[in-house]
Amino acid sequence: MSSEYSDLLLGKDVAPAEGYAPHLLTPIAREPGRRDLDASILAQCSGVDVWHAYELSWLASGVPQVSVGQLCVPADSPNMVESKSLKLYFNSLNSSHFASPEAFCALVERDLSQVAGAPVGLSLMDVDMAPVNSAGATALCLDRLQPTPIPQSPDASLLRLTGAIAHNQCVYSHLMRSLCPVTGQPDWATLWLRYSGPEIDPASLLAYVLGFREHQEFHEQCIERIFCDVYRACSPTQLEVQGSYLRRGGLDINPYRSTRPTGQPWPRMARQ
Repeated sequence: MSSEYSDLLLGKDVAPAEGYAPHLLTPIAREPGRRDLDASILAQCSGVDVWHAYELSWLASGVPQVSVGQLCVPADSPNMVESKSLKLYFNSLNSSHFASPEAFCALVERDLSQVAGAPVGLSLMDVDMAPVNSAGATALCLDRLQPTPIPQSPDASLLRLTGAIAHNQCVYSHLMRSLCPVTGQPDWATLWLRYSGPEIDPASLLAYVLGFREHQEFHEQCIERIFCDVYRACSPTQLEVQGSYLRRGGLDINPYRSTRPTGQPWPRMARQ
């Protein structure tokens, strides 16, 4: 484990908290992961990290409640929230009493906003709700293409232009994989990309994506790297990038970055 992350709870055995434990929440500063990215490109980037928590539970009049939570952490917040600490924090609320779901949300928003350094929003969804992304019907899946070569690490020089102009072109791949920088374990995702501008050859884009398979970075950092590399490659008039990462420990993370402040993240697919 890198000494930079030695204080994190990831990869460590941690006993469950016996009660409400906001002190478990651990921030991860965004700035170190952005040091080798183009600051001028990031300055044009807005977005949000959308989390889903599938194991939310608390007590109401002594009766356990359960819900699916959607957290929105602004991309311009100084800190991310370490995922294991968030899971342990949510578990610490399982035996806490709340007068209403709104009271539960208010407490969580307060605690997470303090850690992130910016306002964090929480909305609750009934567990019977299952929104499914249908964008794949109109987007180009890269996964059946033949990428050449397949790099051992992310290599933006592989991105080639076709000479055509793309108009609101949407592509995706289920083959996005990166490694946790703390545990080294694989993190799988569906990568979404929509842009307008000089067209990038789809096979070269897939080759670039496959270069992340042994790359160690947090989810949010990977997506910002892809955003910067694609932006530099084709100077788009608009660009949106999202990674819909598969859930772990009842949590999933969906970093979304866009040149459009009003852009909206893609909903998740059944696979996630």
